[in-house]
Amino acid sequence: MDIAQLIENLLQSLVAGVLTGSTYGLMCVGLTIIFGVMRVINFAQGEFMMLGMYFTYFCVNFLTRQFGLEGIYLPFVVAMLAGPVIYLFGDLLHRGLLNKVSGQQGSKLEAGGHYAQLVLTLGLALLLQNAGLYFFGSTPVSVSTSLSYTAWELGSPEGISVFINQAQSLAAILAVGVVLIFGFLIAKSRLGKSLRAAADNPDAAIYMGIDVERAHRIAFGFGVGITAIGGGLLASYAPFQPYIGTEYVIIMYAGVVLGGLGSIRGAFLGGLSIGILQQVSATLLPNQLQNTVIFVCFLAVILLRPNGFFGKSGRVA
Repeated sequence: MDIAQLIENLLQSLVAGVLTGSTYGLMCVGLTIIFGVMRVINFAQGEFMMLGMYFTYFCVNFLTRQFGLEGIYLPFVVAMLAGPVIYLFGDLLHRGLLNKVSGQQGSKLEAGGHYAQLVLTLGLALLLQNAGLYFFGSTPVSVSTSLSYTAWELGSPEGISVFINQAQSLAAILAVGVVLIFGFLIAKSRLGKSLRAAADNPDAAIYMGIDVERAHRIAFGFGVGITAIGGGLLASYAPFQPYIGTEYVIIMYAGVVLGGLGSIRGAFLGGLSIGILQQVSATLLPNQLQNTVIFVCFLAVILLRPNGFFGKSGRVA
């Protein structure tokens, strides 16, 4: 392989990594808001991503068959609607299950409720996986449009060409937009301030008149809803099946820890870094070692900077 070809491959991998990593970053933001506010390690986060994918898939098919709605942008519009729908589902789950093992209820349990949280979220993950297998089947599906198979070409006089997939580009733009809007909401709105207060000091927040249980419920709904949007965007150019959450929850946790637990900016940049590492390593190394590179970097960060790139001791969303 000559130098020009190597440069072209690296540039192509870098572009693909940025586009894919932007969607990863969005999903990582959903995970970090749950941990940052609730202090809950949610093993079922990947399954909420999977639900966002299937919501997008079935909703697009329904609108196309029943109302004749078509268009290259329809999957992306529906993916954004997955957020509010999965938010409501997460709200119900928190009311019925998670509030029993988190917050003030969880503090009454052994080890601050963490054992019960781990068992509950892991059981919820298995339940959603098997429910998805029963209702959706095991055949991989996708929500592809013509954008998924078209790309812009950027060339140079040296003969180096880089192709930018249009579906991935639109998904990345929407992912960045959602992160910016959510970050502004957390930083500037009254709701965001109440969530940060509940995260920083729940007892003091209660004395200030903040309903901490409600704040936890909203944070959980936001977390799973944002991740569901990421799943819907990912479904526009990648096939999926009910067990796909197991694969991506590892990526989400790696990105969150790399960026810093509880940091929205860090979670997004951590997910972006994972996407870039994943794509670039696939160019330089065999596919079998793709995830190995991710976890080598992950371990290096844990050793050199345990709080992540943007995390601080005691920092939360």
